[in-house]
This record gives sequence, C-alpha cells and structure tokens, in this order.
Amino acid sequence: MTGYTGLSRLFVTTFFWLFVQSGWVDSAVADQLDPGFSGTPRIALIIDDLGNALQAGERTAALSGPVACAILPHTPFGQTIAKQAFLAGKEVLLHLPLQAVEQYELTGSGTIKIDNTRAQLVRIFEADIVSIPHVVGVSNHMGSLLTRHPGHMEWLMDAVKAHGNLFFVDSYTTVSSVALQLAQERGVPSIRRDVFLDNMPTEAAIHREFQRLKKQAKKNGYAVGIGHPYPQTLRYLERMLPALIDEGIELVSISRLIGQGVDGRKAGRQDDTFPGQWDGVYVQE
Repeated sequence: MTGYTGLSRLFVTTFFWLFVQSGWVDSAVADQLDPGFSGTPRIALIIDDLGNALQAGERTAALSGPVACAILPHTPFGQTIAKQAFLAGKEVLLHLPLQAVEQYELTGSGTIKIDNTRAQLVRIFEADIVSIPHVVGVSNHMGSLLTRHPGHMEWLMDAVKAHGNLFFVDSYTTVSSVALQLAQERGVPSIRRDVFLDNMPTEAAIHREFQRLKKQAKKNGYAVGIGHPYPQTLRYLERMLPALIDEGIELVSISRLIGQGVDGRKAGRQDDTFPGQWDGVYVQE
C-alpha cells in the first residue's frame, strides 16, 4: 500500500507540472509548491547605515564582491562613500529613513513621517535622493510604523517609479510591512530582506546568521542579507566573502538578483519565527 501511495504521488506530481508547463495550471499556484531548487545558490548583501563614519564606509567599499552600500541621506561622508563605492563597482542605495514605531534620537534628517502629506513625502524623498550620487536603488531605514501603511507606501513607490530606473529593497523591519506588496503593485522592481546578520554584533551571532543566510540560499536559490558597518561585521565579511565561491555560492548584486526574475514575495520567508527586527541605527563605536 505504501508503494502504491508513493507511485500515485509521483504520477500526480509529474502530470501537475506538465499541466503547468502547458499553461493549463496558473504558475502562481505552482510557485506555492516549492518543489526544491537545483543550481547555483546566490546571495546578495547590503551594508546599511553608511555615511556618518568615513573609515567604516571606505572599509565597506573595499569588501570583496558586489556588496551594496546603503547610504543615509544628508550625512557628512555620504557623497564621498558613494563615489568610492561606485568606483569599486558596488551598487549605491539611498537608505531612506522612515518613521518607526519607537522613535530614536538618531533618526537623522530626511525622515518621512506618518503625518506627511503626499506632497511633503515627495519633497523629502527628492531632497534625500539628490544628496547621494550614483543611486540605483532605495531601501528603507527603520520604518516599522510607516511601512505598514499602504497609503504612504503607495505614494513612496510612485515617487521611486517616477525616476524610471530605481529598484526598492524592503528591509523588512516588521512582519506587518506592506512595502514589497505596494512596490510590486506600482511596478517598482523590488525584493525583500531575508536575514539580518548582526542584530547581535558578536562574531558568534554574525556567524550563526551568515550560516542561516547560506542555508536559505541553498534551499530557495537565493537570499538577501543585510549587515551594518560594525567592526565585527566587516571583519567577518572580509574573511568569509572570498570563501563563498569554494562553497558553490555566488555573491551577486541586488539588481542582478531582481533582474533574473526572482520572486520577491518569497524573500523574507523564514524557516522559523520572524528573527527580530532592526529598527535602530548604527552608531560608530
């Protein structure tokens, strides 16, 4: 009876995927089955909260491979770091401050808040983006309050789309975020963060999260990780990134990951519970 059940399952699964290929079954239904991944796992990494510390920014720009540099607007070294990152072949992101549930004194200038009108939101966004050169995408800094509000996210995505060539990364600081959904609905190329590397900036914790990032990439085909310019994080990545190729994992840019048609809705899904949220700010030690 067990063998019969196994054969039946194989028969049904085989014909289901034939139906998918023939167009008889909607591919969105097929996406939910997750039949497994075979190929080269890909990882994209972003270092957030750059701009306030020159040495940390320079060190980030010198990391091996296409690690994206997310730079806060109106910061003292933001333009310098962006130029160095660009020359090093790194993608530059505007790390856009959005209002959080809990407010911090170091939110920074250029923050979009819940009481902003649409016109105010657009004006803040435009001032923020022109403050950083070579920007190819936008990610949210903090935002556990604002990213759960569809109206504000719709306004923001329209502002992003108006530039015509920008993508959006949902840093996913709350499980209630609708940022990715609204980006997709408004036609903005987008993806969502899977793992924060350094919620606890110790080498042991960073190593644990990096292993989890690789595991997710091997399972789903790709994963997006976000770290911060802590000395511990940069030291760890300086040592570990060159070794990824030996593990059969490819480090790729955010734009390449999005351009290869990954399903942004799958990013952020965890094997366990939501791994906490990063809604703070990097402070130079």
